[in-house]
Amino acid sequence: MPAYRYQVRQGNGQTVVGVLNAETAAAAASSLRAQGMQVLTVSPIVSGIDSQAFFKRLRELNAGKVSSKHVLDFTTQLAVMVRAGIGIRAALEGIAAQTEHANFRKIIMGLKSDVESGKQFSEALARHPKLFNPLYINMVRASEMSGSFGKMLDRIAAYLAQQIETRKMVIGAMIYPGVIATMAVGVTVFLLTFVLPKFAGVFKGKEDALPWATTFLMDLSATLRSDYPIILGVLAGIGFAIFMLLRTDTGSFWFDKLKLTVPVMKRMFRALYISRSLQTLGELINAGVPMLDTIAITGDISGNKLYKRMWRGVYASVKQGKKIVHTLNTSALMPHAVVQMIGAGEESGKLGEVLEEVAGYYAKQLRESIKAVTGMIEPLMIIMMGSIVGFIAMAIILPIFKMSQIVR
Repeated sequence: MPAYRYQVRQGNGQTVVGVLNAETAAAAASSLRAQGMQVLTVSPIVSGIDSQAFFKRLRELNAGKVSSKHVLDFTTQLAVMVRAGIGIRAALEGIAAQTEHANFRKIIMGLKSDVESGKQFSEALARHPKLFNPLYINMVRASEMSGSFGKMLDRIAAYLAQQIETRKMVIGAMIYPGVIATMAVGVTVFLLTFVLPKFAGVFKGKEDALPWATTFLMDLSATLRSDYPIILGVLAGIGFAIFMLLRTDTGSFWFDKLKLTVPVMKRMFRALYISRSLQTLGELINAGVPMLDTIAITGDISGNKLYKRMWRGVYASVKQGKKIVHTLNTSALMPHAVVQMIGAGEESGKLGEVLEEVAGYYAKQLRESIKAVTGMIEPLMIIMMGSIVGFIAMAIILPIFKMSQIVR
């Protein structure tokens, strides 16, 4: 008879774990309930290796973490079902059944259980802050109060889609120079460690007649080949130190500041943070989220510590009864024209509409900035890579050319 491991709660509230023999899991649960116990879990005890369970667990591990794309798909499907008149519990169950990502399926079923237990949907979402950010949760909470749940889900889905697209564009702009730089370093190391040593025998005994470039590269090649463990260790140590520094508040602050000062990249990052901040602010205002909560969430989602500090100043100012533009006028992070439009929106009572238009303008400027950055970096990287390879080639060819003249 199969054995089942159970977990039950007794009448006094104490939880007990044990093993029970029964024909089926349902029979084991019925036997425990007959003893006046509340059954929490009943699972079979498998002797040996259960290949199905093993591969199921392996698939769950390979599924990885839930991405923003999964959240977007979930939001879009939920919006369609809610607008079609399907109840929230049935909609969550249907989406879970169609979700291939095992971990995300568990989360969706957890949301369904929370809703069935009487929790608001926004409360259930708040239990997963890594997946559903404060903007998502507060917009859902506002829609629960106003009764516009389906429309709000559409707005959230549109916001998430734009943020994902923006993130892809920025990452794409950063990956390209990184790939070129990696290729440049790889080609240089290959030439110094594999190609240049082949000429060591040709240049042996003629060190005094070699140009300084050739001597420098030969010494560098010898150092790389003999001391590469030390060099790799030092580089790994520097990389680890930078990684740990960026995890600190001070290090991340200076890195965020650097992104806004690098000549080629600052325009792109500035447009990114302004677009993200204004779009978030506009979405929350239009959703009916209280102003102080809106400003606090905007600062957290801005993506840059300098902009977060600016929005914290705005929060303190608004809390004292002042207008948003009061603090923005004193900050160099927000263009004066944008501040003027925000002020006009506050005066007219149409701040949400104004912010949507300005955010759209800066989203367009961000796309143009990304194209400009990519167009500038491409020739710069090609010139840099060509210069390095050309320098090494000339350092090898020049002494050979001189020796051939001496032989003649």
